Amino acid sequence: MRNLVILGGSSHPEFTKKVCERLGISPGKTVLGKFSNNETSVEVKESVRQQDVYIIQSACGNVNDSFIELLLMINACKVASAKRITAVIPYFPYSRQPDVPFKPAGAPLTFRPPQTPQYQPNQPNKVDDVSKQLMRKLGQQAAMEQQEEQEKENAPYREWLARPGVLIADLLICAGADHVITMDLHDAQYPGFFDCPVDNLTSIFTTINYIRLSIPDYTNAIIVSPDAGGAKRATSIAEKLCMDFALVHKERPKAHQSQKKESMLVGDVRGRNCILIDDITDTSYTITKAARLLREKGAEKIYAIVSHAVLSADAVDHISQSAIDELIVSNSTPQGAHMNNPKIKVFDVTPLFSEAIRRTHFGESLSRLFEA
Repeated sequence: MRNLVILGGSSHPEFTKKVCERLGISPGKTVLGKFSNNETSVEVKESVRQQDVYIIQSACGNVNDSFIELLLMINACKVASAKRITAVIPYFPYSRQPDVPFKPAGAPLTFRPPQTPQYQPNQPNKVDDVSKQLMRKLGQQAAMEQQEEQEKENAPYREWLARPGVLIADLLICAGADHVITMDLHDAQYPGFFDCPVDNLTSIFTTINYIRLSIPDYTNAIIVSPDAGGAKRATSIAEKLCMDFALVHKERPKAHQSQKKESMLVGDVRGRNCILIDDITDTSYTITKAARLLREKGAEKIYAIVSHAVLSADAVDHISQSAIDELIVSNSTPQGAHMNNPKIKVFDVTPLFSEAIRRTHFGESLSRLFEA
């Protein structure tokens, strides 16, 4: 292909190599490293002047270092007068931030922290009522005002939560990105943060093909979403395969309720194989908890298909000890370290990105990639 250069970052070199092999070109020559103080160093060893440049970098490993490296590579190509620069990001960084935040252990919070500071006076008790009545009788209005001011000072501060979506988009645009290609963004609002075109590819059809070819007797199985957020994706797959659907619903306790409510299953899975569908698994808390509930409800074999498998902390150990019989993940992040686990299998999404790059380079429509 003429006037096409593909550069790969250090986060996922195998992905870059596979994409280039499918396109029949060699990866662009770069030298990526770090100085003694861990500053990122980027050198582009070939001319990109008036070339269509695609930079492949996934948000895995040390996410912040990978993102800074991507920005530097984009800026280096911009300074070198590249005609168009496309950031190809299989797993987008900070894509979960607009969602419900998580505890340090990885479990989701049972309530969403408030967004604005707000004063809520302390609930009065009997002693406070008696003292205030006495103050009113004695005409000590100043003392009452002082007490109310003290209550305001002692009221807890409602924390602000940073939402880095707009910041990440602005940094990519500022560095010089003209176009972004990614896959299965966790939050649908992300493309709206950008001032350039964003193609959010989907792995739904790759997942459907895997189910058809690799899961025995899939027509009698049932598609399950591990939470309400993934219901739309799971129902889309279920409809295309003409399969039944079930949902794991998390009942969150209300403010006045102290007891802890467990998840509930909407649907009947007794004696059936289940296929859990999710877009991201990091600590594997959500998906392993859903699998345990399915097993308790009488499910036979449990498969889990995930678009982006970050698998940080002790996630692999949790999966090995969980009720999941088989975890199928994409190679949007490196999975070489997990291939020795008999429960984990990988499906390849590089054909999807290769075709997206080819069509973008030749000015063809990408709509065919969103059709079965």
